[in-house]
Amino acid sequence: MYETEPDSQFHLTKEKAKPSLWSRIGGGALAFAISVAGIAVVILAYWYFTIPPKPPKNVDFMPPGGGGGERAADSKVNQKRQKQIVPNTNVKRVFAEGAASTFTIPDQSDTFGEMSPLASISGGGMSGGLGGSGLGKGFGKGNGSGAGMGNGGGVGKLFGLIPETMRKRCTKEDRLSRIAETGGTPECEVAVENALRWLKSKQQPDGSWTGQSKAAMTGLALLAYFGHCETPASKEFGDSCLRGITYLVNLGLKNDGKLADNFVANSWCYEHAIATYALGEAATFCKDIKQDVPGLNEVVEKAGQFIIDNQCKNGGWAYLYQTADIKGKKFNPEKNREEDTTAKPHTDVSVVGWQIQALKACSHTGIRYRGLNGCITQGLRYLEDCQDKSGGYGYNSPGLHGNLDYHTLTGVGMLCHQMWGKGNSPDVRKAGDYVMEKSKFDYNGVHCDLYGHYYESQAMMQLGGKFWEHYNGLYRDQLLKNQNPDGSWKKPGGNLEDGKVRAVAPSYRSNEVYRTCLCTLMLEVYYRFLSTGGGGARENRGI
Repeated sequence: MYETEPDSQFHLTKEKAKPSLWSRIGGGALAFAISVAGIAVVILAYWYFTIPPKPPKNVDFMPPGGGGGERAADSKVNQKRQKQIVPNTNVKRVFAEGAASTFTIPDQSDTFGEMSPLASISGGGMSGGLGGSGLGKGFGKGNGSGAGMGNGGGVGKLFGLIPETMRKRCTKEDRLSRIAETGGTPECEVAVENALRWLKSKQQPDGSWTGQSKAAMTGLALLAYFGHCETPASKEFGDSCLRGITYLVNLGLKNDGKLADNFVANSWCYEHAIATYALGEAATFCKDIKQDVPGLNEVVEKAGQFIIDNQCKNGGWAYLYQTADIKGKKFNPEKNREEDTTAKPHTDVSVVGWQIQALKACSHTGIRYRGLNGCITQGLRYLEDCQDKSGGYGYNSPGLHGNLDYHTLTGVGMLCHQMWGKGNSPDVRKAGDYVMEKSKFDYNGVHCDLYGHYYESQAMMQLGGKFWEHYNGLYRDQLLKNQNPDGSWKKPGGNLEDGKVRAVAPSYRSNEVYRTCLCTLMLEVYYRFLSTGGGGARENRGI
């Protein structure tokens, strides 16, 4: 084995050198420290410029407690993590065949990128707009919203992106403020919330509502959700909302943009328009909160364009979307032979109203439609041709319809003009005077036309002032006291026979989903659209 030499053999004896000034002042240590610091700077610089920052915390716009609004964008909450909406196979095939696709609602972020063309220019943060210039004594004119949001620099990251006319429904704080300012009560908000919960409980497994006119009833239920600013991102109603949207998208993809399940029924022109209206609003909300729903925009584009392309020459829309005379044969039993027949398109104000509402919702999406402006011009002209000298709007002519003593569709003509920036016209104000003088509402009596009052409640709200003050007193308490404990509404007209109830569409007496949607939308009028205050510069933009 090897032996190790003594340590002394490996030490050379030297004369100690005189230390330098650099050594005496600790130069070596200083150089080492500078080198380490330099390396650290390089590493930090690399990390800063190459590694992306962590995404912002997810929020669902619910406050942790206290004020701040129902979906205040800066609230810190714990939202369950969910997968991004991605169909599990080809979207068109899945939707067309009705197969199940696997997706859930994605988390929301408070980063929304560039503002959409629909955004308020002043959106993007809380500002001096709080308070506004008021609405008079609850019913007067003004540009602000009293104690609510005014015309300042926006209303936060999310809601600055949503069109101004839709934004006021998006926090409970604002809704209650608007309700108080415009003659409502807190019970109105409670009634709406209970109604939405009832609707949620009645949704079918396929995402639709009711077994009759499913596209129309699903559209109305979704409009009731949207009127309360419930979207696929909502905590309580998000899943229900998304399933309803998906049902209509499925239907539209299967039928090349047409939204109905029975194309030989006269009423499918109503179904298509109501469903298009709902999907138009869905597209606007989903776009601006970065909520992807596969196929939604495609269906909205096709459905809206279909309405435009199937307008009649007289400016109206007809049953079956018929645009020209149909020649045919009909057997005459008296003469025992077939005779030539001509079926002319049947247009009326009721059908026209839904098409114009649907196109307004489509116009908010940013999708470009061929011939939209000319279509609306002709449609409003059709309504003008049906206005009576008294101010009321007739069914398909200025005269009264059937044995009625009142133009029940007056609200249709008013609202359609208001939606397209013509709410301050003399004809609309004349119609407002007509409603003030002639309109009646007795929920359990003869005068219980919920269909007519769906329009009148919105139109009179837009006129504001004396018009709204009168009308609000006419209908508000009637609706509140006739809601069932479960959130639905009683059959209007009480125990009267159908034939004795003066209504354009008595089917809501037998369809509780239909009447509950109408009543809900009527109570959402306090915040669903901003009041134009009877006119002025803001009104030119329409609702």
